[in-house]
Amino acid sequence: MNGQASTTPLWLRILQFPPVKLLLLGGMLFYCIGFSNLFMSENKGATLPSTVAAVAMIALAMAIYFGFARWVERREVSELALPGMVKEMGVGILIGSGLYTGCMLILMAMGIYRMDGFNPVSFLVPAIASALSSGFLEELLFRGALFRIVEEWLGSWISIIISSAVFGLVHLANPDATLIGALFISVEAGLLLAAAYMVTRRLWMSIGFHVSWNYTQSAVFGGIVSGGIAEPGLIKPILNGPDLLTGGQFGLEASLTAFLLCTTTGVILLVMAVRKGNIVPPFWQKSSS
Repeated sequence: MNGQASTTPLWLRILQFPPVKLLLLGGMLFYCIGFSNLFMSENKGATLPSTVAAVAMIALAMAIYFGFARWVERREVSELALPGMVKEMGVGILIGSGLYTGCMLILMAMGIYRMDGFNPVSFLVPAIASALSSGFLEELLFRGALFRIVEEWLGSWISIIISSAVFGLVHLANPDATLIGALFISVEAGLLLAAAYMVTRRLWMSIGFHVSWNYTQSAVFGGIVSGGIAEPGLIKPILNGPDLLTGGQFGLEASLTAFLLCTTTGVILLVMAVRKGNIVPPFWQKSSS
């Protein structure tokens, strides 16, 4: 093992140091997210160009991710392995759309959410680009880069705390964000998405969840996604209730409703990961074993 380390060039060992890896890979992926978001905001209403741009940025981000793993980390990208992709992404899509629908059913039962009719089915199309972009690009950054690299270095438990906190804090930059909303997102989404990765050791389930949550929220129920502008979806909604239960102008992810359902699901997935023995110890425990 020592002989192997000594033959690795110094420049490569520097690039492979976890904080440096995270800065380099995370920076490139963050640029992809920024470019994709900017393009879609400047071409709002242009569904085809936005979708093409989203797919192109996803392809670029994937190429960057695979290239970084091959030339810097010198490893196989098992977290994006194709076997199991369809099943795991399908499960993630069902969880994401199911959880959001469950939240809305709760609000309907409480008289907070009502359906005031339906728009044409074509209203389901515009949200595809944004859902694909956020689902793939953010999961590559926050779970594929941030969570994975910190986990390899400091272990699963510390990585859950750090990646969840960063994920929530980043949302503070969005319009109408609040501290309580950022806290809810840190716990509910940070835990659930990290646990989805830990259960399978692949990104497909978390990508599926992220895509379907955002898509169901916007395209189906006409909800606000993370402080953005509410775009009309399939359902014409009437939402009237306390911000604590609805998320207010930020969206349902900043609500107590989503917090309880998503956090419960995240805990269940985390227990499954623990039972499967998928908890990674920090580097100091690895070296002492």
